Amino acid sequence: MAFMEKPSAGKILLDDTVAVTAVIEASQNLHSHTEYIIRVQRGVSPENSWQVIRRYSDFDMLNNSLLISGLNLPLPPKKLIGNMDREFIAERQKGLQTYLNFITTHHILSSSELVKKFLDTNNYSANYTEIALQQVSMFFRSDPKWEVVEPLKDIGWRLRKRYFLIKNKDQPKERQVLSWVDLGPDKFLSDKDLQSAMKLLPTVSNSYIFPVTFVTTSESSALVIRTFSEKGTLRDHICKVKPKEPFLKKYCNPKKIQGLELHQIRTYGRQILEILKFLHDKGFPYGHLHASNILLEDDTCRLLDLENSLLGLPSYYRPYVAQFRKINTTESIDVYAFGHLLYEMAYGRPPDSVPVDQYPPAPSPSVVTVLQSILSAEACKGGMPTVAQLLQNSLFSDVMLCNSEKLQFKITTKLKDALRTAKECMEKRLQEEQKMIHQHRRLTRAQSHHGSEEERKRRKILARKKNRQSAYENEEDLSAKYNNNSGSGASSPDVPLLPHPSPHDSSIQGFSKGKLRKAEISDRSIPT
Repeated sequence: MAFMEKPSAGKILLDDTVAVTAVIEASQNLHSHTEYIIRVQRGVSPENSWQVIRRYSDFDMLNNSLLISGLNLPLPPKKLIGNMDREFIAERQKGLQTYLNFITTHHILSSSELVKKFLDTNNYSANYTEIALQQVSMFFRSDPKWEVVEPLKDIGWRLRKRYFLIKNKDQPKERQVLSWVDLGPDKFLSDKDLQSAMKLLPTVSNSYIFPVTFVTTSESSALVIRTFSEKGTLRDHICKVKPKEPFLKKYCNPKKIQGLELHQIRTYGRQILEILKFLHDKGFPYGHLHASNILLEDDTCRLLDLENSLLGLPSYYRPYVAQFRKINTTESIDVYAFGHLLYEMAYGRPPDSVPVDQYPPAPSPSVVTVLQSILSAEACKGGMPTVAQLLQNSLFSDVMLCNSEKLQFKITTKLKDALRTAKECMEKRLQEEQKMIHQHRRLTRAQSHHGSEEERKRRKILARKKNRQSAYENEEDLSAKYNNNSGSGASSPDVPLLPHPSPHDSSIQGFSKGKLRKAEISDRSIPT
């Protein structure tokens, strides 16, 4: 069932997970206030850059909106008197740069709609909630048994995905959750193959996959309906928060985090690895594992959002994965995401940064061993274990699974081929992005090294040595030339050469004083 109009030709699918960098400059306006020019770049290509002009009041409004996160944000304080002084403006500019660095490198804040709109108004000016409501209303007109109870505002991290609590008029007490989302940049299935794959989801019978009630797609977006879980996700359970609260409020700085007990870590870990292996064996790409995509029901983990990879949506951990060239397949992405998930289950919070080489005390040393095999610098750069190898690890291998239900997921041969091709295209796009980032890093390091004080001193010393060596070589060349000229018998105009007497000259050799005759002198001075 198509429920949305065809997108305009040449529509650009934006990857909202691509990191942006922002560099700020100050400019004093004629109207006696200071404007800050923010030079923003998406990814590593200088061609994908633009400028945004903001005043301090704009930063203040953004900061007030981000206070819901509970984070202590480093915005420079206000100043009413003396705020036009050149020294103060220079100091405030440094403070605002620190503020921008903080929010653009924070995993959750950087992907929030508030920050995206502040730095990239052109691409994020749309009201996604309003657009979603219009599309959902069109769907309800064609299927009037559904009714919106309330919008679930900002409960997820995706900018282009909106949630609504709905009910079936035939079952008014049962609540369902409807999600509407734009197609993503990794959508490589044809429209026909996408519809075929999406129609499979309601037929999946698996105790570790949360069931889908209804799905439909168009040429630009998709709509999915599931039963609403009042208990929330695994991350809600770890952070002790309510599932309907905004994503920023729930997960940026939760106050009551609590890691899981060892038997829960082992049980949940085994269940999640089992379903990942099942999907990989079926040739079904996933790549979207994280704690908010897992529901807990009676001590059983159930996976959400299998449709994300079909719709081409970027992974939650895409900014991390793009930094490591060894994480270049959908399976390695799932293993890497499992490492993050295991860390959260053990410590109650995600790692501050990755790679992770220092770990707090864990419920078991074997937990740290598995984490090191996935999240350490050596693992991220050298390679991680496979899902099958993790299942053989002693932390999970001897866990007894209570549910012995056979997994059902029938995929036609034609659709398997289409899924494999789409998976290869996803991996190729990731590898190209990783290559660009790697080249950019090398160039940046080279430029940084070339411009360092130590390198400048080294170049000066080398230049002096080179000059001395060149002067010495010139002296040697002149000396050699002089010696060559002397040996050839050529005379110099400045220093005439006299002939040397030959030892065989007989007139000199036979000289004797006694043989000399007396000379006769005629004196003509006497007068005659």
